Amino acid sequence: MRFKISRKKWFVIISIAIITAIIPILITVFEVITTDKESVVFLADYPTSIGVLVLLYYALLIVLALFWFIKQVISFLSLKNENAKTELLHLKSQVNPHFFFNTLNNLYGLVGSDTKKAQELILKLSDMMRYSIYEGEKEVVTLKEEVDYLNNYIELHKMRYHKEIDVKFETEIKEDYKVMPLLFIILLENAFKHGVENLSKDAFVYINIKAKENKVFFETENNFDQTLPKEDKGIGLKNLKRRLELVYPKKHSLSFSTKGDVYKAQLTLEL
Repeated sequence: MRFKISRKKWFVIISIAIITAIIPILITVFEVITTDKESVVFLADYPTSIGVLVLLYYALLIVLALFWFIKQVISFLSLKNENAKTELLHLKSQVNPHFFFNTLNNLYGLVGSDTKKAQELILKLSDMMRYSIYEGEKEVVTLKEEVDYLNNYIELHKMRYHKEIDVKFETEIKEDYKVMPLLFIILLENAFKHGVENLSKDAFVYINIKAKENKVFFETENNFDQTLPKEDKGIGLKNLKRRLELVYPKKHSLSFSTKGDVYKAQLTLEL
């Protein structure tokens, strides 16, 4: 959204500028008409008190102009901040929709065949949805809350699949820092979506998160089927990159690497 000045404000600005320019011209013309001099010096023959008043008048105009300019800058920054918040809320709302849809489809199949497992899945899915809706709206959450959310996600995936998956989640959190919610889930989701879901056996996902010295390091590593065509990572990573730009400008690094059939994603935040 572009910052625009209303017509009313433009009228006030132009009026002040015209008045400011005309006053010294009028005074000079008056001096030329009322005196016999061919040329005059501005306010030269006026009492000191008149000169002081005129100078105070111009000083007041300058102060008012500065006040108006500062007010416009504050309004612009406020509008820019509101736009950023609105964009962030929109980006957060795009996180995890297809995961929830897939899980609901699995749940539908389990209701008739394994009631107990279906009940467990419903509880975990409910916890995740509650976190996404309520905690996801907050500006920051604790790192522990994010880790719990990731653990729930992993447990749900283990329940969904009818195959063995090697999943390891290592944590080293010396400080429970606060971070923007729903950041790491996108990288973890990609590890399952583009790795585990396409492999019939020997699938693995390794996750590592560390927090110390005002930094948070998050890493996912997964294997994938090299025979399949490379997939576009889609809206998820674009979403993540944009959110990082908005909240952690110049205070983050995001990298990806592939070695053989192993894909690795690394994210570092400076707090």
